[in-house]
Amino acid sequence: MRKLVLFDFDGTLADTAPDLAAAANKQRTRKGLPPLPYEALRPYASHGARGLLKAGLDMDPGHPEYESCRQQFLEDYEQDMTTHTTLFPGIKQLLSTLKDHDYAWGIVTNKMEYLAVPLVVHLGLYTDCAVTVGGDTTSHAKPHPAPLLHAAKQTGFDPAQCIYVGDDQRDIIAGKAAGMATLVAAYGYCGLETAVHAWQADAIAQSPEDIWPAVQAWAGR
Repeated sequence: MRKLVLFDFDGTLADTAPDLAAAANKQRTRKGLPPLPYEALRPYASHGARGLLKAGLDMDPGHPEYESCRQQFLEDYEQDMTTHTTLFPGIKQLLSTLKDHDYAWGIVTNKMEYLAVPLVVHLGLYTDCAVTVGGDTTSHAKPHPAPLLHAAKQTGFDPAQCIYVGDDQRDIIAGKAAGMATLVAAYGYCGLETAVHAWQADAIAQSPEDIWPAVQAWAGR
C-alpha cells in the first residue's frame, strides 16, 4: 500500500531562516535599532511574522503598531525571500529516494500560499510535490489538523497512511490530531522552551539522512 509523507516547510525541507531573519532585522533598522545576531533570530523562524516580530522588536499582536509592522515585514520578506534560502543538505536526496520507492510526498506549512508556492517552485520542488497546503488554504492553520486532513484528502490518502515531518511542536500536535504518524525534524528551528523528546512524536530525526530510515520503520509496522 502506498504511503504519503508530508513535510513542514520552514526548518524541515528548506533553510529559510537567513531570509526571515534579514526581514526581521530590516524592521529594527527602520526603527533605528541595530540588527540582532542571526543566532538570536533563527529559533523563531518557524513562527513566521508573529514570532520574528516578537524576537526582533518584542512586539505582540496587541501592540498598536503590530499590524503595520507585520505588513512591512511580509513585504520585505517577499521581496528578498529567495536570496539565501536553500534546501537543507540531504533533502534533495531524500525526496529522490521517496520517489524511487513510490512514496508520494507533499508540503503542509503555515506560510501563506502566496509566499509558499513561489518558494516551492524556486527550489525545484513543484513538479514532484503531490500537494502544497499553506496557512491560509483551509480555515485553520496548524496546530489545527485541518491543513493535514486537507492534504490527505487532496491526494487520496487515508490519514493512517500518512506521516508528518516537522520541526515545531505544533506540527506534532497537528499530526497527532489528524491521526497521522509524526516525526520531529530536530535539525530545524525547534523551539527553545521544550525538549523535542517531550513532544511524544513517533520518531526523531537528527538530520535529513535520518528521515528515510524512520519512514521505512513506520511503514513496516
